[in-house]
Amino acid sequence: MNLTDLKNHVKSAAAFRYRARLQPAGGAGDKVFPPTYEGGKYAEEVRHIEGERVPCVHLDSVQSQANRLEEALLEATRAGKFALPRVEVDFRAKAGELQKAATPGSEEWNALEDLKTVGVISSLEAPHRLADAILRDSRDITGKRFRETTEGKFLDSASLKNASGLFEADPTSLIFGLWDSTGPKGGLGVKFQRSIVSELVAIDTEKGVKSASRLDPLAIEKEAGVGAIFQSVEGSWTLDVAQAKLNNKKPLLVGKEGKPSEINHGNVTPSLSVTGGGVTFAYALQTTVISLPAIRRLQFPVAGKEASATNLAGQTTLVALGLAAAVLSISKGISLRSRCDLVPEVAGTWEILKADGQIVSIALTPDEACELLNAAVKEAEQAGLKWRKDPLTLFPSDGLTQLVMKSRALASKTKAEG
Repeated sequence: MNLTDLKNHVKSAAAFRYRARLQPAGGAGDKVFPPTYEGGKYAEEVRHIEGERVPCVHLDSVQSQANRLEEALLEATRAGKFALPRVEVDFRAKAGELQKAATPGSEEWNALEDLKTVGVISSLEAPHRLADAILRDSRDITGKRFRETTEGKFLDSASLKNASGLFEADPTSLIFGLWDSTGPKGGLGVKFQRSIVSELVAIDTEKGVKSASRLDPLAIEKEAGVGAIFQSVEGSWTLDVAQAKLNNKKPLLVGKEGKPSEINHGNVTPSLSVTGGGVTFAYALQTTVISLPAIRRLQFPVAGKEASATNLAGQTTLVALGLAAAVLSISKGISLRSRCDLVPEVAGTWEILKADGQIVSIALTPDEACELLNAAVKEAEQAGLKWRKDPLTLFPSDGLTQLVMKSRALASKTKAEG
């Protein structure tokens, strides 16, 4: 498929679709573990498949798949395969700047070293993309708040009839969806629906059980420490009551009873649970759909340019971007979480759904998808649309910096005490 073919499909087709049947990497019948929700529950539902009501479980949600597609785009653009407009918040640079006034080795210095590990957060990683609070609470190199920058102001004027600004600053927001709910208009802020939707579902499922046990090679008995393991003043534990942390002059036990298990020693009695025990299934189905009617609703006006030409150029580039995201993500393989690796039964199929219901299969490799995107961007720029080559770099505000540092310090303290 070349750029001319793609433009013709964008003009009239209904959708691009990818479908693949998958099995666990361990083979058919091997157990996999879906994501768990509140109470250790899985996202279960019954679907109509080939005239039958079939029990199914979500293995990867639409939101999670979107994150994986965005991650694939970010990796590709950082590898130089194409330029991708985006906004980034650099916590490393902010921490380095603040360290100039801190004493090396001090508590503040160490906290800033920890802040550096946050790294750079881009609009492809922020949950609400260009409208995310992380960007909102950051400033550019001149100290200007993001919403006051040229790119930030695009959110104020963006609409289905004027998506040119977002095309320039953060086009992924146009295909993965955006709601400017944290802006000055609150819930009335601009909304863009998802144009690309992907999900992974296990079909015809049976839930398993989960076992738990531990054999302590030291054979420490439960009674060895009950009532005698104390929190130490240094933040660990001790058997010496003289070294115990006090509360109202009373030594504090580890946990409620001071048992060895509270400090991860001793045996764990074998047990079984039907909650969170994984699933087996007939097959898993990965489905990705790029809605062309949704893309065609977006308009890209450029002063002095023919609207039909700029609209088609912008729409074609977004479809090429969606295709690149999906193809690049699929090429990375599927490892969703621990014990949830999947492989295709046969190679997945890309299809074009025509407006009259006709279905045409196509092949698209990662390199071809990147070349198609580059060609679409070049033609869009020739039509008058802008495509930012380098990211806009922001720096977290003092308030956001302090909030992150305080949160990480509390998390570290809680983990140590636990």
